[in-house]
Parts: sequence; structure tokens; C-alpha cells
Amino acid sequence: MIAADSKAAADSIPGALRKHPPVAWKEIAEPVEPFLEAVAVRLARQVREFDPGIAAYAEYALTGQGKQLRPALVALSARAIGPVGDAHVTVAVIIEMVHLATLVHDDVMDEAEIRRGRLTVGANWGNEIAVLFGDCLFAHALKLAAGFPTPEICRAVATATNTVCTGEILQTRNRRNFELPQAEYFRFLEMKTAELFALSCELGGCLAGAPLTERAGLRAFGLALGTAYQIYDDCLDLFGTEAAAGKSLGTDLAKGKLTLPMLLLWERADASSRAELQGWIAHWQPAAVPALRGLLDRHDALGASLLVVERYLDQARQALHALPAGANLTGLLSLADFLAQQTAALAGRA
Repeated sequence: MIAADSKAAADSIPGALRKHPPVAWKEIAEPVEPFLEAVAVRLARQVREFDPGIAAYAEYALTGQGKQLRPALVALSARAIGPVGDAHVTVAVIIEMVHLATLVHDDVMDEAEIRRGRLTVGANWGNEIAVLFGDCLFAHALKLAAGFPTPEICRAVATATNTVCTGEILQTRNRRNFELPQAEYFRFLEMKTAELFALSCELGGCLAGAPLTERAGLRAFGLALGTAYQIYDDCLDLFGTEAAAGKSLGTDLAKGKLTLPMLLLWERADASSRAELQGWIAHWQPAAVPALRGLLDRHDALGASLLVVERYLDQARQALHALPAGANLTGLLSLADFLAQQTAALAGRA
């Protein structure tokens, strides 16, 4: 874990990440709070659909709620187009279950012990149980999706799930690859994280009656927002604190996962520093943290990463131009502003 206490990093925050008035998550969620509560209740009800012998795992995974970001995207995208209905609740439950399955598997691969401020499924019951239970979550989500009267929803969920897992595989294959092109890194982020953001926005609009052009705009918003979010999360692993994040940090370094700040550092470092970086990542030890932090600060890796977050957030806002005049975009735009605010806070200035 590397704490964010550098004045230089704070001073490098792009202006666009600071220009919007402060927005709290509560303000964003409040208009869709009844929807989010309905999603939480229905998720909890899914526990009874699992075999009683594994009900304890299901209850633990399905009731440890985070911010419900993806369900919020479903509701806010639907509200931009028209009414929010019961089908939206079901879709949000499905997407959240797919997301929870990926978290269970991610924690196994990263050997993480903390998620959402408590022990992971793997830390509680072992990695063998965690892997198999993650598979159960995936399967149950697809079973729910198959309950829609047309195959479109199930096909979309299955395709997105395939994309997410493929993205994880591709990123895993590129561990310790300092020569990974940034374009490939961004593609991996779109696949493994942004795809579920895009699916949430697209299906939210679809079930509200949005035509194809508007659905495409919502999907593009979700892809850009989700990519920005994952870059923020990658920076959090390097520059955040576990108390604020509510999860184990430093796992990227321990597993040789090279995220944007590290790729930018590699581009800017001289031959001697590159040799040090390769040695640290090949045989990672927490004792290397101070020296690595010095290199990251010296080459402004955080500030450069924040510029990329800004670019993707601008793309997200631009994508909403595909929606008609009068569309209720307040919640979606506020989400982009909230993420900008969270990202800026990493450098010590909200």
C-alpha cells in the first residue's frame, strides 16, 4: 500500500477534475433509492434459490452491498428515457450477480483477504469453495436472464459475461509485461470492467423503450465511464488507503499486474530505473514501496494517469449527446462528476 501524500501529485490534478461542484453519492442515489432497495431485497431473496448446503455462502455474498453502482446505472439510464419498471430490477439483480461472481474470482486470483470492509469468500471458506461458488453465481445470473420473454436480454448478459472473463484472461497473460501497449491495456479495461457498466446503461435504456441510437449512446457512456473507473481503481491500488477503499490494496504489484501508473512510469524512466522496476516486480517485496513511490512521484505517474481519467470522463459526457433534448441526464452526469471528484481526492485535493 502506498499512501497519497505528495504535494506534487496534488498540484498535478487536471483542472477538469476539479471544476465541478462537490457531489455526494447520497445525492446521486437518492432519486433511485427505492429502486436500489428493491434490488437489494431481490438479491437477498436469491439465497433461497441455492442448495441449502451452500446457502451460507450465497447469503454472505449477496447481502454485503457496496454502492450498487451498476444497479444505479440501470435506473439512471432508464430514467433518462422513460419509466423504471420491475424488469429493470430483475436486470439490475442479474448484472450485480455477474459482478459479484467476478469479485469472488478476482479475490482468489489476487489472494485478497478484504472486500467491502470484510473478509472475502476465499478468506472465509477457502479458494476452492470460492471458485466454485463464483461459478454458481454466474450460472444463476444466466438462469434469471433466461426468464425474460425474449432471448435478447439473456444473449446480452451471456455475451457481456464472456467479454469480462476474456478481458481478465488477457490481462493475466500480460502480467509483468512492461512492453504492453497502452491501447491494449485500455482494451483490457473495457472488457473486464467497463463492459458491465455499458451493459447496465444499455439494458436500462432498452427496457425503457429507447431506440437503437439512444441505446448506443448510453452504452458508449457506460464504456467510457467504466474505463475511467477502472483507471481510478488501478490508481487507488497504488496511491490509496485500505481504510478508505474498504479492500486489500497492493495486490496488483504483488501479482505483477502492470496498471497505467506503472506503464507510464516505465515510459518515462531511464535504463537504470527500468532495471530496478523489473527487479521489484519480478520478486515483489513491500520493502520496495518507498523507492517505487519516489519514482512514481518523480515522473508524475499519478498526474499523467489523472489526465487519462479526465479524457474518458469527457468521452462519457459527450456520448450522452446521442440522447434527445429533454432527457433526464442529471444522474448520469453527476456520476461522471462524482468519479472525477474521487479521482482528484487520490492526489490529496477533492
